[in-house]
Amino acid sequence: MTTDPSMDMRRIQISLPATGEEECDSVRESILSGWVTQGPKVAAFEKAFAEMHGVPHALAVTSCTTGLHLALAGLGIGPGDEVIVPAFTWIATANVVLYCGATPVFVDVDPATNNIDVEDVARKLTDRTRAVIPVHLFGLCADMDGLREVVPSGVFILEDAACAAGASYKGTSAGALGDVAAFSFHPRKSITTGEGGMITTRDADLADRMEKMRNHGAEISEEQRHHGPSPWRLPDFNLLGYNYRMTDLQGAIGLVQLGKLEQFIAERQAGAEAYCEAFVDLPWLRMPVMPTEGRHAWQAFVTWVDPEQAPMSRNEMMSKLNERGVATRPGTHAVHELGYYRERYGLKPQDFPNACACAANTMAIPLHNRMDDSDYAHVIEAIRSLS
Repeated sequence: MTTDPSMDMRRIQISLPATGEEECDSVRESILSGWVTQGPKVAAFEKAFAEMHGVPHALAVTSCTTGLHLALAGLGIGPGDEVIVPAFTWIATANVVLYCGATPVFVDVDPATNNIDVEDVARKLTDRTRAVIPVHLFGLCADMDGLREVVPSGVFILEDAACAAGASYKGTSAGALGDVAAFSFHPRKSITTGEGGMITTRDADLADRMEKMRNHGAEISEEQRHHGPSPWRLPDFNLLGYNYRMTDLQGAIGLVQLGKLEQFIAERQAGAEAYCEAFVDLPWLRMPVMPTEGRHAWQAFVTWVDPEQAPMSRNEMMSKLNERGVATRPGTHAVHELGYYRERYGLKPQDFPNACACAANTMAIPLHNRMDDSDYAHVIEAIRSLS
């Protein structure tokens, strides 16, 4: 008796965190220790993350968004400054610039990679440009060599590495490619702490400044104060800071997850290769770029639906796949088309045509570490049936 593939009623999510008993045990250990706010587990997580990404300094924070904000604040970005950001990205990349009172200057993206267009960066540089934020979108590192060629000395490069834990570019890890970087541990990322983020940098002075600023600007940490010989001592505050500290519960989860990152990326790489092989003969579905000099972190597998050749619109395609139990998502936003930025800056879709095309035509399909061979086979069959 044969089984009709259309009757397979499984539900394959776009992403699921791969967590289990090890994470539970680690959190239990923290709870029983009595130290649940930022403490020894966070410190151990920071040390391990820094070592893995080839940098001397890593600071855990509450999210990638707060990490990006803290990095800009630590760099002294403020009113009157311009910060270049790609128009195709999650909205937080632009929002953090406004948090500092600076002005986001949008640039277009390369539709082949979804990453920042270096030539457009060169066109948008002014004497007010203080920083550029290249996004390693979906886990593929931006063209950092090209960016270095056009960005003048004195303009900071802040990597938005939200999707890029474990990624690399020409032998250098994401997080070590710019002046400072921020990563995300949201559940849609390769490793998760629920919410949470990490900042990395080679700059010791910047690391020291950000470490104080994430703890309200305190000159000494809570851990130093509690373990010190002077219980009456309160910290001095010489900087305007924030409460961006990660909890030890999250740090405990992060340590376990980080130990699985190599395995997670290898599994995602295998899934990505399976997709590329399965769809090689579909002219209307373009596969994501696989780097030849570096490693893709595969936070997401984002395809391009060619509107000129596809059998139906991308949105119709996504609806039909949803009916088959296959979750999909657009890649991300064209930020200049979102209401707040459109109204505040008078932006039009045609201002950044490639970002608009990416928003309209990209389609992320399931890729995560809880998928098995039958899940991949189901996604492949469902997509091929659209032709």
